[in-house]
Amino acid sequence: MSLSSKPPVPPSITPTAAAPGRVRRFFQGDVWFSFTRSPVAMLAAVVALICLVCAVFAPWVAPHDPFDLTAVDLMDARLPPAWVEGGSTQYLLGTDDQGRDLLSAIMYGARISLVVGVASVLLSMVIGVGLGLLAGFVGGKVDSLIMRICDVMLSFPAILVALLVDGIGRVVLPDTHGTLAFFVLVLAISLTGWVQYARTVRGSTLVERNKEYVQAARVIGVKPMAIMWRHVLPNVTGPVLVLLTLQVASAILIEATLSFLGVGVPPTTPSLGTLIRIGSDFLYSGEWWITIWPSVMLVMIALSVNLLGDWLRDALNPRLR
Repeated sequence: MSLSSKPPVPPSITPTAAAPGRVRRFFQGDVWFSFTRSPVAMLAAVVALICLVCAVFAPWVAPHDPFDLTAVDLMDARLPPAWVEGGSTQYLLGTDDQGRDLLSAIMYGARISLVVGVASVLLSMVIGVGLGLLAGFVGGKVDSLIMRICDVMLSFPAILVALLVDGIGRVVLPDTHGTLAFFVLVLAISLTGWVQYARTVRGSTLVERNKEYVQAARVIGVKPMAIMWRHVLPNVTGPVLVLLTLQVASAILIEATLSFLGVGVPPTTPSLGTLIRIGSDFLYSGEWWITIWPSVMLVMIALSVNLLGDWLRDALNPRLR
């Protein structure tokens, strides 16, 4: 053996083996421990996961395609659920006024509601976190201007602003169909959602900017923008994650409300709000299933996400550990 060669390092002391993986650290952390000790959070996660799987994989899980007009028969309209007299095993939860299978329409409707809700919340988070970081770190007139804008936005109800923006979008773009209508709806919901992120991140940034690691970064010449995004932002993500979870449920409810009022997604799209609005016209005539089942699905999604948000808020709070 030559003198320049080195003996191999035993696998037990290699850096890769010594450092646990991220997945392993997660399952050994406090958040996972808190999750396994909370039956409510576990049940909410199971319900949310089932709803998510049914929505994402609706084209493969749903027994029928509500968008396929060739498979819809008006003779099957307003059929009751399969266990009620007059129902059919072909339509487990019954049919709506157009003869569409309610179970399939609910799966596709949940898919649309989740896409709109998640997209609007992500857009709100990007805008709110950016403005909150800027207001809290820079301060002065920039902080005052951004906070006054937040105060103005908070003086209007979120659903009213969403109705106004969606109505203006339909007037300016009267031929909005399909994808463009979804973008207008996402913008309408995001216009007020960013305020909560901005206020939350600003408060956390005001605390973080006076700590020693920020002062040390300034001393060694790190630029303010780099300090904000590389050092301050990772330390204010805890409240943002909690707010993100809670805002998803709120955005889904706002989307359902707008669709119920007829200003959300196109009427031909089986959104949960649209299905509830259609079913309300037949509720007093005995066809209760058209509005009850979409409402149950909407409540399950919103309640499970809210329960997960409450658990995450407690799990990330060091005072409750």
